[in-house]
Order: sequence, then structure tokens, then C-alpha cells
Amino acid sequence: MRASWSGGELTFRLDPEDELTGHASDGHPIKLRTNSCTIGGIPGDAHPDLYAVAAWTVVAPWTRRRITFDRPVSAELAGALADGWGIEAGPVAGPPRSAGRTLAISYSGGADSVAAATMLPEAPVVHLRRVPHPRVPNRWSHYRSDILAKLAAQTGRELTTVTSDLEYTLAEPRPGYPEHHAVAAGALLNADRLDLGGLAFGYELGSRWLGGGRYLLRYTPDNPMWSPHGRWGRLFAAAGVHIVLPVGGVSEAVTMRIALNSDLKDQLRWCLRGTGGPCRTCGKCLYKELIQAAVEGRPLDTPITPDRPVARKWQKPPPYGGQEMIEYGCARVPGIEDTVFGAAARHLGATEESTRWLDHCYPKALEEIPEAWRGQIERYLAAEVGFMSADEARRVEEWGS
Repeated sequence: MRASWSGGELTFRLDPEDELTGHASDGHPIKLRTNSCTIGGIPGDAHPDLYAVAAWTVVAPWTRRRITFDRPVSAELAGALADGWGIEAGPVAGPPRSAGRTLAISYSGGADSVAAATMLPEAPVVHLRRVPHPRVPNRWSHYRSDILAKLAAQTGRELTTVTSDLEYTLAEPRPGYPEHHAVAAGALLNADRLDLGGLAFGYELGSRWLGGGRYLLRYTPDNPMWSPHGRWGRLFAAAGVHIVLPVGGVSEAVTMRIALNSDLKDQLRWCLRGTGGPCRTCGKCLYKELIQAAVEGRPLDTPITPDRPVARKWQKPPPYGGQEMIEYGCARVPGIEDTVFGAAARHLGATEESTRWLDHCYPKALEEIPEAWRGQIERYLAAEVGFMSADEARRVEEWGS
């Protein structure tokens, strides 16, 4: 792979051994559609290691043996790529980037990133806004990135908005990140300007520890995407930007509760489609409505019926993606048996007692937060959430066994 930057435009060319269909860190197949993307609103003098990591978040799925950058990277950065992926990177010259003093938040406006921002009220936020690609048709025009960016601008926080069409590098039915870490590309390229030493993501207990998303449903202490000690964590650290997961030890029920009670609640938006509010008809709205109804102790409020395509998976037996939260919701929502989740509730048989561990913080998550920011996060969690008992922590560690 050969990657070069011209201003904010990244162009890459495959070597003979590279592939048009690769795999992201979670094993999901990724098809390449085009060989360029842009990231707007970035300074032109970022450290070469930052350019390299930003490029790697885009091209990693298709690179097999080596990557050649258009500017020399440090030996430390090249070493992180070799150790993590077996990739030969070069040219190599110059010192590594020193970590800055600031922790910023990769901010989407969803409940998890709002919860992270609530824990860290002084932290600047960086929002990546999707824009059209000049050569790739937009097959997901209902994605309202303009609304999400507008809400981010209304938070009153110190905000850096970066535009990008990098999600269009995928030849899938809709745009998406080549690697989940590509959401950080804009923040990485602004790291020198913002004096970043860490970047906080809103990945929570399910994503970090319980095999959330496209993973197998099991305890994953060595999660290849979000363990700060894993290959991605080591790569970011080599560029002086540590991965920080403020809500990595708490469930989506906790992040939802924090977000709904925060001063950012009016800017909260997890739906990618709605304009004046959540669309209430997409799968994400249905999933989050279950969690919100459970947190608020009220019946489910959704127009979605069991025969709708977004609800069909809940009519089948488990396993389910985000299963811990399906159990939590089914155990707490009044009248759940007569809703779209009725079949799932019968299969799972969860109770409030069996899901009580999801109201507390997994203590080991704090050990992964760099010392510079651990104290502030720990104090917030101790005051507002509380920590799991030894028995509750075992529920995390036995998940999927």
C-alpha cells in the first residue's frame, strides 16, 4: 500500500499483494470502492506520525505486507505497525510525537459520547461530519449528518468540526468506517493544534468487554479494537494520543441515564435519520427506546410492530447483538410481553436481580485509563454510579462462557 497526502486529501494505491476485499479488526469483510478520500479543516503541519495513523485507520483492511507513506515516520510508529499487524512501514526517520496534555472527546452526540462529555465537562470535543464524495454516489442520503453537526454546535463546548468523505471508501450498500477508529482521523490530524495526549471515545461496557457489535458474545479482555493495550491502543500511543474510554466500564443503561440527566440532554441524538427528532422507525431508535424506557421505568413507546424488518431479529431466539441490554430492558419495561420484544423476553427470562450488575461500573475498566485523567473519571463514577461487587464483576468475566 502506498499512501500520500495532499492537503487534506488522502490518496492510496494498492500493492500487488493487497486485496480489494479485506477485513476490519472485528473480522467484518470490507470491500474497497475508491482510492481517495478527504478530511477538511485540518492544519497542514501535523506531525508525520499523525498523518500515518490517520491514513492507517482508512487503509488497514486492505493492506497485507507493507505501507509506504509520503513522509517519514518515527521508528516507534513503524514498530507499532510491525508489532500489531506484521506490516513493514516506511520510510523511517525523525523523532516520535510527544504526547500532549489535553484529553479531547470524539463526539457523535449519542448517549455514550454525551455521557463521556458529562464526565469531562472541560474537555474539548471533536466531531467528524460526513460529506459527499466527489466520485462515489451517496446511497444513504437519509443520513442527516447536517443535523448531528448542528446539535454538536449547540453544546456550548469547545468544538472542532472536521468534514470527511472517508466513509465512501467502502463498496457497501451504505457508507461506513473502514475501521471504527477512522472516526478519529480528524482528531488525530488536529492533535498538535489541540495539544492532545488522549482521545476519549464513547465505547461502553458492551463494546469494550462483552463482545458487542459484530463480535461473538463473550468476555473480551483483549478486545482487538478497544483495549488500550491492544494493537490499536499501542499505535495511537506511539503517535502520542492515548485511547481513553471514560464509559468503558458502564452499560448503555448507565450512559443513557447520565445523558438524560446532563446539561446536554437537549442536544442528545442517537438517530441518524430524524430531522426534528429521532425518526422512531429505524432499528437504532427501537434499541435505544428499549433502554430509555427501562431507565425511566415506563412502557415501550414505538410505532414499530413485530412484522417490520427492523424487528424480525427480536422474534427469533438469542443470541442478540447487545444482548446484555436486551436482557436489561426486557427485565424492566412494564408490559414487555405484549411488545415487539415479547418473544425475546420469553427466551431470555431476565429479571431485575439478574441484570442489576449493569447498573454499576466494572472496576477493571478504570485501570485502563491513563493516570492523568483517571482520578477525575473515578471520582465521577464513585459519586454517580458506584462500582460492581466481586460477584457482579464475575458476571462480566463469565459473559458468554
